Amino acid sequence: MDRRHFIKSGSVAVALGAPALTGFAQQTVTLKFHTFMSPVSTVYTRIHRVWMEKVEKESGGRIKFEGYPAMQLGGAPAGLYDQVRDGVVDVIWTLPGNNAGRFPRTEVFELPFMIFKAESSSRAAWEYFQTQMPDEFKETQVIAFHTHGPGVLHSKDKPIRSAADLRGMKVRGPTRQATKLLGAAGATPVGMPLPQISDALLKGTIDACALPWEVIPSVRVPELVKHHSEFGPRVQGLYTNTFVMAMNKARYEALPADLKRVIDANSGMEVSAWMGKVQDDLDPVVRQSVRDRGNTVHVFGDAETAEFKRLTDRVDNEWVDEVTKRGYDGKKLLDTARALIAKHS
Repeated sequence: MDRRHFIKSGSVAVALGAPALTGFAQQTVTLKFHTFMSPVSTVYTRIHRVWMEKVEKESGGRIKFEGYPAMQLGGAPAGLYDQVRDGVVDVIWTLPGNNAGRFPRTEVFELPFMIFKAESSSRAAWEYFQTQMPDEFKETQVIAFHTHGPGVLHSKDKPIRSAADLRGMKVRGPTRQATKLLGAAGATPVGMPLPQISDALLKGTIDACALPWEVIPSVRVPELVKHHSEFGPRVQGLYTNTFVMAMNKARYEALPADLKRVIDANSGMEVSAWMGKVQDDLDPVVRQSVRDRGNTVHVFGDAETAEFKRLTDRVDNEWVDEVTKRGYDGKKLLDTARALIAKHS
């Protein structure tokens, strides 16, 4: 056909423009996902990988993930947030409490005897994040903000049947607030990231550790300890941790609009609650497995529970005073967190 016919009809413009538009629409994005969790942990296999696979599927394969558990891209767990902020990696899942004092309002969920279940407290945590501290992680695009289930005490040789049994015991705590409450209860607290626990138990650096049931197989705790101590089902857990899944903001904003919508559809309260529920569902499974091994599981009675609460009560007041000095209304934040947990429970 006459070339002039294409020019006059605009066919050339369409023919030249179509490949560019199609190329943009079909753009494929590869994202690096980095976390400290073990590649065999249930958090990585049943939460992180499942989430990545869902996003890949819903994007029609145009978003692809490279998963790097166990800090395979280098650095320490405390550096994960900076890695995603700075664009070293694209998505991270981490424990804000690894950065002591950096995210002060987040710590409210780590205070003693706050939560019953991870699913409901994760809904509360997301609403708290949205309403009370959206600026705390403003340097990134937050995908999920959630908690694990109630914290449990796991000891090597000496059973913990009361707060008095903690005296003289070196007990690993995951965060600043958790180590404070362990100290208040009478233990010698040792702050330590999750991946170091196995070695510390083997070497005697610690006598016990505080962890939820679900995660303990990933760090060999059931085979390294003999005793486990928890509070009853009608009592809030000794503590919990908050976790954040976040994406590099520039990387998110550079996505085509339809791929942004895929990320958005896999972010927020329901995703946070799902992450918490996966951990909730695994807690009783792991609890039963340690009993099957022959380990002992002690449930604190009313008197022991009351003593733990009496000893750790000051941790709440210290946190309120500390965040108030930093310019926030600590009492309001604590009351709000408790009200949201009650609401979603």
